[in-house]
Amino acid sequence: MNFMDAVKSVYSNYVGFQGRARRSEYWWWFLFYVIVYGVLYAVDMSVFGYPMLAGLFALGSLIPAIAVGVRRLHDTGRSGWWILIGLVPLVGFIVLLIFYVMDSQPGVNQHGPNPRVL
Repeated sequence: MNFMDAVKSVYSNYVGFQGRARRSEYWWWFLFYVIVYGVLYAVDMSVFGYPMLAGLFALGSLIPAIAVGVRRLHDTGRSGWWILIGLVPLVGFIVLLIFYVMDSQPGVNQHGPNPRVL
């Protein structure tokens, strides 16, 4: 999956919490989010003095971020509820990072077929 396909997939499946998201889909979208947020933040701070546009972008991307995170957890064979471990300071971030970096569960799992094979 390339950069643009990943971004389109995440935003077109805006509130889709079912199914699986490949590792490449998650990380390409994450890279897009970080770059756009960084650019908007820099523009906001130089023009307005506070992050208005970056904040709106972050707010508008909150649900897609959660949805792609849940689908990524599904791809590793875990429940989407594992995303809540991110609320635990430091340890939660590390656990989620490990889960997001892991390879897809081969074959079909309870969340659907492996998207890599499709």
